Amino acid sequence: MKPAKLAAVLGEEAIGREARSVLEDHSTVRLWLRLLSCSTQIEQEIRTRLRQRFATTLPRFDYLAQLERHPEGLRMKQLGSYLMVSGGNVTGLTDQLEAEGFVQRLPDPEDRRSWILKLTAQGRSHFLAMAAEHEAWLIELLGGFEGANRLYELLGQLRVHLAQPENKA
Repeated sequence: MKPAKLAAVLGEEAIGREARSVLEDHSTVRLWLRLLSCSTQIEQEIRTRLRQRFATTLPRFDYLAQLERHPEGLRMKQLGSYLMVSGGNVTGLTDQLEAEGFVQRLPDPEDRRSWILKLTAQGRSHFLAMAAEHEAWLIELLGGFEGANRLYELLGQLRVHLAQPENKA
């Protein structure tokens, strides 16, 4: 669908970054803007629902998700790496989530200067409730899209293409 047609369907406010695209742009520029717009649109909806339903943010959800995937716990530096954020961001979120009883800091037995972060039982329960609704929201948002399986395959091919050495700086 062309950007002008999308703007008519979505509205000028909702078209977002893709509105920058014109037919004279290289197809790869248009593809990039469309991927970014779709990702942003889905992310904004998830952010809104997390805020409304759980009074939380997407970074807090992602933080808890990483700890849930690593029941043995993670060092703060590892968690920051997985979340792709600075140590200061991890510390701020850790302080909040620890105060709420969702996370515990344990001394790292291998490095006295480090902490191991783990979910508490309350934190795990809270996260699993959010994760179940999060999955339902994604099913609701993407489930009716008939091209989902084909798009998934194509995006996998794109990831492999992007990982090729000749496509890296």
